[in-house]
Amino acid sequence: MYAIPLGDDGAELRPLEPWQAEEFLAHMDRGREFIGARNGLPDVVTDLESSRAFLKLYAEKVAADTGRICGIWSAEGTLVGAVILRTLNTASGRAEAGCWLEPAGVGKGLVTRAARALIDWAIEVRGIRRVEWVVSSGNEPSIAVARRLGMTRDGVLRESYAYRGEVHDEEVWSVLASEWRAAKPADSASAAPAS
Repeated sequence: MYAIPLGDDGAELRPLEPWQAEEFLAHMDRGREFIGARNGLPDVVTDLESSRAFLKLYAEKVAADTGRICGIWSAEGTLVGAVILRTLNTASGRAEAGCWLEPAGVGKGLVTRAARALIDWAIEVRGIRRVEWVVSSGNEPSIAVARRLGMTRDGVLRESYAYRGEVHDEEVWSVLASEWRAAKPADSASAAPAS
């Protein structure tokens, strides 16, 4: 097993796997209302069986090289969030990244640092040329992450996402491999999830 340090504060990025379903469910329970305000995952992960099934889906994506999920652990060793590649298509060179945090992880830069590591892996190891970030127009924290990652807003998909009885606009943000590389410091070492 690997762990990627997310800075000097002791937080780490690690793979999330089906054997961690109980820990994942506990994380979801702690953040259910907060995460669910912007993300449908709490409606999917409701018990141990659904937690395991969700993590199994991503284990299958990892095995097929079509997606990835990595948990964000606090310095205290608590799972507080995750970053994902919802899709990963090396043939087309495209991937879609996403994230979430429970309240205990908010305001520490964890998602930005974790997403940076995952996106760097997608570009530098898997050869992805375009990483997308699709977000509800009202999700300012996630839009702020896209900006911090150096992404460009490509456009708005009007009334494209129905969630909990409301219809939302979605924004598509992206970063190209050439832009990603140009923005990286010359001396930065890539910290990437294991293949």
